[in-house]
Amino acid sequence: MYKQVKDLITGSIANVIVRISDGASIPFDPANTDYQAFKQDIAEGKPLQDADGNEMTAEAAQEFMRNLP
Repeated sequence: MYKQVKDLITGSIANVIVRISDGASIPFDPANTDYQAFKQDIAEGKPLQDADGNEMTAEAAQEFMRNLP
C-alpha cells in the first residue's frame, strides 16, 4: 500500500509517494524502479491512500496517476 504526502510548506501533494510497508519515500522519477513498481501496483488495483490516510477509490487513484510523469 502507498500513501500520498503533503508538502509541509504549501499543503499541496508532494512529489513523492510513501510505501507504507517500510516508510520509503519514492520520488516521481520514471527512472526510479520503485516508482515504476508503484505505478504498476496502482494500475493493478492495489490500494492508495490520500494524504489524510483515507483509502482512495480505484477511480480516484487512476485519476491521480494520469497526472504523474
